[in-house]
Amino acid sequence: MSRAPCWVVGAAGSGHDVDNLPYAVARRGDDEPRVVARIGDLAVDLAPLAATDMLEHGEVFAAPTLAPLMQLGRNFWASLRDRLLELLTDRENRSAVEPHLVSLAEVDPVMPFAVADYVDFYASEHHATRVGEIFRPGAEPLPAQWRELPIGYHGRAGTLVPSGTAVVRPRGLRRGNGRPRYGPTERLDLEAELAYCVGVPSRLGEPVPTSAFAEHVFGVALLNDWSARDLQAYESAPLGPFLGKSFATSISPWVTPLDALAAARTDLPGQHPVPADHLRVDGPAGYAIDLEVTINGRGVARCPYSSTYWSPAQMLAHLTSNGASLRTGDVFASGTISGPGEGERGCLLEQSRDEQTWLEDGDEVVLTASAPGALGGRIALGEVRGTITPAQ
Repeated sequence: MSRAPCWVVGAAGSGHDVDNLPYAVARRGDDEPRVVARIGDLAVDLAPLAATDMLEHGEVFAAPTLAPLMQLGRNFWASLRDRLLELLTDRENRSAVEPHLVSLAEVDPVMPFAVADYVDFYASEHHATRVGEIFRPGAEPLPAQWRELPIGYHGRAGTLVPSGTAVVRPRGLRRGNGRPRYGPTERLDLEAELAYCVGVPSRLGEPVPTSAFAEHVFGVALLNDWSARDLQAYESAPLGPFLGKSFATSISPWVTPLDALAAARTDLPGQHPVPADHLRVDGPAGYAIDLEVTINGRGVARCPYSSTYWSPAQMLAHLTSNGASLRTGDVFASGTISGPGEGERGCLLEQSRDEQTWLEDGDEVVLTASAPGALGGRIALGEVRGTITPAQ
């Protein structure tokens, strides 16, 4: 990226320079929520900026959701990004743009779009292996098909909530002496993940190839897939996750455009055996995104997404390979991101092998992440946080 530096004070060289520019939907005072983009510690209010004829398709920025913008497709996403780069680096535009810059303290981000469908994958070999060793001691930790396809489950779209929403401790059935017991979970967990947000839909019956990943996916957001491990363990025989996962999933309201992560593209760690033809990818298909997990301000894990076995393009191809269609607002998640190291475990279940510890009422979990940016520094993804409140 060869451009003049950003003229917004404090933005140049930060995690929110012009090589990032994430989008959100935010409310300002009593106004209706509308689309903004972040630059430094400020937000660009795009609707009034578009009203001056400085942006095309101005109507999408006044919407209370990112969906109309997400539906416009890759060519428009790229042209909009180029236009914002121009406006924020060319000082001749400063007088026209500056009135539409707002302090982040003055805007309240809301859910960025209505989630259409939610699918969560199980794509980290390190996470899946450790979990298999915990649940199936003495047996092969990974099922035979794990390296043949990205395993996933269909979650509950209606319980995805924006960062900052309180997470109520769920109730459910768990193992007891003889009959199961019903009550609040005693093993509440977090899962550090990435969410891929679909913009352009596909037609029912037509699989999406791995090569079309960037044509459909608008951007990436941090996601915490809260998990009640005792509920999950009891209900997941013989089927998969259900109530142990569906009570709440937190997502960042800031969506980082896929193009902002171009410099973070990296090779996958290696796939053996070679995937089926429809799951094969060319070139760097992974992302060098590093996540950090803190609980009550204490760092508990740093998780390298570059170590994840299955790429997002393969996950998208797999979930549509039977002809299932995509809709604007679909979210598919990476699954827990864990690396090979001791400090790289993206959930407490993996850490509980060494120290039995679960989330308590009042605990606050915060996920942050960064990745290489096009300007040579690192860009920051929007954080996602949640505080546990007692069961109702």
